[in-house]
Amino acid sequence: MASKHIIFALAALAAGSAAQAQVGAAVTLDAGTTGAGLHLVVPMESTLNGRFGANYFKHDFDKRSGNVDYTADAKLRSFDVLFDWYVLSNSSFHLTGGLVYNGNKVTAQGKPNAGGSFTLNGNTYTAAQVGTLNGEITFRRAAPYLGIGWGNALTPNKRLNFLADVGAVYQGKARVKLVSLGCTFSNTVCGNVARDVAIERADLQKDADDFKVYPVLRASVSYSF
Repeated sequence: MASKHIIFALAALAAGSAAQAQVGAAVTLDAGTTGAGLHLVVPMESTLNGRFGANYFKHDFDKRSGNVDYTADAKLRSFDVLFDWYVLSNSSFHLTGGLVYNGNKVTAQGKPNAGGSFTLNGNTYTAAQVGTLNGEITFRRAAPYLGIGWGNALTPNKRLNFLADVGAVYQGKARVKLVSLGCTFSNTVCGNVARDVAIERADLQKDADDFKVYPVLRASVSYSF
């Protein structure tokens, strides 16, 4: 929670600076790899804007990792504190940096094969022996963002503007959990299941680590007031 408080404190500080500038503001509606978003854009300096907002997207999909097929539910939830620096005062091109409160999370449940069994670490178990195979993937909460973009929501004398962003969020190494629940067989069988589930978790970890850096492609329409 500390990282979330830091991000909100930065946003409040920046908003205070913008209020002193008294040059107006804008709101943006966004769509892209971070999901649907809504941001408030405020002026900081003549070539610097602050952007503060939230993004959300939910996606269900099937995934095979190691020897197991999963049904997965991905929820992309993030809060942005971003700063756009317009390198040239009369250009729409900008460099963007900032901090993201990263609430991205994937929950998954292993599915038995057509024969009603699981293969874990090369060993076959019945669905009753494995019970419920539940997985969860999360990432670091405070994640830095770097990118470039085009467009300025605070273009003078222009209410409606279009913007585009290309960048990346560094999420870091994934935190992966995978456990079997409900094994009611002997301690030996349940112990073997737990051991092989731990090895399958390592395979899931390798797949999740491909997303240490999350790409951001985003298009926005803004309205200034």
